[in-house]
Amino acid sequence: MTNTTKRSTIYFDPAVHCAFQLKAAGADRSISALINDAVKLALIEDVEDLSAFGERDAEPNLSFEDVVEAMGLLCQS
Repeated sequence: MTNTTKRSTIYFDPAVHCAFQLKAAGADRSISALINDAVKLALIEDVEDLSAFGERDAEPNLSFEDVVEAMGLLCQS
């Protein structure tokens, strides 16, 4: 299997682009490599979040008011 890459144009805020340039130069890596790593990490987090949501699917839904009341924080009038 060959490792091919796809090309895409992404527009960054100038300050963000400058930060990427500085970080890439300091790490002796390309901006593309930094972006790829960051996107991969974000996607892994999404998978982990979805997995956690699935594991908690059977838990009961509580309203905010119920949680606050259970903590004894509800204001008495």
